[in-house]
Amino acid sequence: MHREPLALIGISDISGRVRGKAVPAVHLAEHVARGIGWTPTNVMITAFGPILDTPFAGLGDILMRPLPETEVKVDFGSDAGSEHFLLADIVNTDGTPWACCLRSFLGRAVQALKAAAGVHAYCAFEQEFVYTGAIGEFHNGYTFDAFRRQGQFAGTLVHALAAAGIRTESILAEYAPGQYEITCEPAFDIAAAERAIIIRELARATAGRFGQRATFTPMLRPEGVGSGVHIHISFRDAEGRAATYDPAGPFGLSRMAAQFVAGVQHHLPAICAVTAPSVISYIRLTPNRWAPTRANLAQQDREAAIRICPIFARAGVDPADQFNFEFRVCDATASPYLALGAVIWAGIDGIRRELALPAEGGALPHSLGEALDKLAATAAAKEWFGDVLLDAYIRHKRAEITLVGNLDPVEQCRRYAEVY
Repeated sequence: MHREPLALIGISDISGRVRGKAVPAVHLAEHVARGIGWTPTNVMITAFGPILDTPFAGLGDILMRPLPETEVKVDFGSDAGSEHFLLADIVNTDGTPWACCLRSFLGRAVQALKAAAGVHAYCAFEQEFVYTGAIGEFHNGYTFDAFRRQGQFAGTLVHALAAAGIRTESILAEYAPGQYEITCEPAFDIAAAERAIIIRELARATAGRFGQRATFTPMLRPEGVGSGVHIHISFRDAEGRAATYDPAGPFGLSRMAAQFVAGVQHHLPAICAVTAPSVISYIRLTPNRWAPTRANLAQQDREAAIRICPIFARAGVDPADQFNFEFRVCDATASPYLALGAVIWAGIDGIRRELALPAEGGALPHSLGEALDKLAATAAAKEWFGDVLLDAYIRHKRAEITLVGNLDPVEQCRRYAEVY
């Protein structure tokens, strides 16, 4: 049986899922040059499928413009097929960025940070997920036995990532049954977000080759252990020099970095709506789950919202090159473009206003609805998002609450596990 090789072109959308179109691979260069048609109201597709609310109706046309630097081409072997896809940005028919392009949202934040402080964010996403082919006993957290249960999955995934140009730093059995964590080497801002998207997609693709699933849902069960996304952030100046560390500064932060973190702390109750954007995200963000409950900054504390990571003494390595902080109020129901963009925009506000680190952080929202109210009331968010994207985002997430907000938590977790 003969098959035509296909390539997928897709975007990471408000729901945090990747949607798009397949084209014959032989014609891919044509689509890179001219783009491929898309529909504005598609951005309002909820994680669960229905469009309950949209500002676009059936009107308009936009283009997905595939980005050659994001191309992933992985051969899983003659008996398992291949994965071939590219991520895209979204433009209007005249080539200008579309108001609801999430990659452009992050791109504008990157440029605003450069203008405000002359730096770029150097980032790595640390992601947790559950592999359904390895669920075992609860007492097996972090053990070699728990790692062995995944069989050939981990090695196959790491090989696939290497083929996609992503170097895996570690993959390990986490605390919960069947839970794993994967980390990769850092990259600058947009590239780091795209690595996070690619890792999720290749984890799902790899699991599928074994007849299993990799689910990045924040909570598999209400009483269980959550899966989060931790974003490690440091800064580099125009010459590539580390700009985050000052041993004399608070928590070892340079003046600029401290202002950035203060901005994130100040806006965290609002940007939770973007970084922890599902109904069940707020089951995870409760006490005694190794997850944040306050907008606090702490040294090496895994329940802090922002954690100052340790520096390990290494001969010939400047501590400034190791130093980073970790944003922990995030999970994989968020598009990496949106999550990192929201953090950067909040930090920029801290730099512009020269905010000081607060003595302690306030409480995080207890629900997605509460977080959305705070985002809607944040005047600065209109600059960050623009009126069109902010309105679309809030309407999209309120529709998600309508769909699943009144369900029993067990059913909520089941539905999110199916989707993510």
